[in-house]
Amino acid sequence: MFMVCRALAGQCSTGGMAFLDGNMRRALERWLFLVHIGEMDEFTDATEHLKRAAVAARAAGHVLARSSREARDGALQAMAGALRDGMRPILTANEADVAAYRGTAAFLDRLTLTEARVEAMARGLEEVAALPDPLNRVLADWTRPNGLRIQRIATPIGVIGMIYESRPNVGADASALCLKSGNAVILRGGSDSARSAAAINRALGRGLTAAGLPEACVQVAPNADRSYVAAMLAGAGLLDLIIPRGGKSLVERVQREARVPVLAHAEGLNHTYVHEAADPAMARAILANAKMRRTGVCGATETLLIDRGVAGSLLPVLVEDLKALGCSFRADAAARAVVPWLPAASDKDFDTEWLDSVLSVAVVDGVDAALAHIAAHGSEHTDAIVTEDAAVAERFLRGVDSAVALWNASTQFCDGGEFGFGAEIGIATGHIHARGPVGLEQLTTYRYLVLGTGQVRP
Repeated sequence: MFMVCRALAGQCSTGGMAFLDGNMRRALERWLFLVHIGEMDEFTDATEHLKRAAVAARAAGHVLARSSREARDGALQAMAGALRDGMRPILTANEADVAAYRGTAAFLDRLTLTEARVEAMARGLEEVAALPDPLNRVLADWTRPNGLRIQRIATPIGVIGMIYESRPNVGADASALCLKSGNAVILRGGSDSARSAAAINRALGRGLTAAGLPEACVQVAPNADRSYVAAMLAGAGLLDLIIPRGGKSLVERVQREARVPVLAHAEGLNHTYVHEAADPAMARAILANAKMRRTGVCGATETLLIDRGVAGSLLPVLVEDLKALGCSFRADAAARAVVPWLPAASDKDFDTEWLDSVLSVAVVDGVDAALAHIAAHGSEHTDAIVTEDAAVAERFLRGVDSAVALWNASTQFCDGGEFGFGAEIGIATGHIHARGPVGLEQLTTYRYLVLGTGQVRP
């Protein structure tokens, strides 16, 4: 639901829009008037709706960017409380989404909310509130020979568009991170989670209002129509950044069609490499967690690589562990020579993000072969090595070009919360601006302050 009248009216009454230029102020005043007299439908055309949402978001973002840390943290606390107070409506909406879902079990797990998961969302907001303020940090400070002092200062990006799929908690995480970093956000969740996303947003809006910040800081698309995604992708001048979070087809479409800068993540074609110097008990525990803790998350391991030197003794044990947990397999010829009943892998299996209880298995000859396999089939997301050999571990960590590389730890630690970010808005796998879990600092850009004492340029 798109509700800005109350929030923006409050800003108007307190002079909160005095800093806007005349055109923007007139547009906002016209929008408020039309809402007030009831002459505007909540949703007419996707492009027109986005324009209005973006104008409101821009104004709300100006308020956020100039707000104190205490104001933003107080809003996050209020939003957390509103999630708890709205527990029953949120779960009821989610139950309707779950009942209508016809996809895989792994994606159903991502869609499903419980009291514990809603509480985790609320705690996530509180954890973000407790983090240091990412705004107005002095990133660099130097003085030129002419006496000019130059400072590079952290500042919000602006208006962020977030397009995500079936995980309804993503909306709460994104809202928290954007709010704390001074950015307004327009969310477009997937059709599978539309009811849940709307219920969560209503709760967050109540928290924002209670805290005295514009409700338009966090908005959701009015429905799950695909035309709204198209409008967002064409929203140059309206949105400052688009972040897609979902499957390969969504990310590829956004990267292909967007006229707005994109902070994207690739699919999680993640590997756990068991080196010949691995501790067997550690390898068993790490692999079981990396694959089976939650199979539908992007940090789950999709391929096991194991050194030929220990495959004969260790691979059967690893396979039996995972089989007992409900995992199935796709294995290369060398792995099947060790465990003959393993199904054969097809050419495309090692390029597949299963997001399910399926594991690809390959035997390799040392760390260089493991790195070559990852380079050929991975997505530069998350890759791990299990070994007691520190020199080999360093070689792997330096040689793998992934956003996150781990030594003796589960790939499922690729998570903003586990990194101490409070939450994450996604896992970036590009090579520009941000890589890995995207938290508060990655949602800021910078500007320069130049402090003089009367200098003029010759």
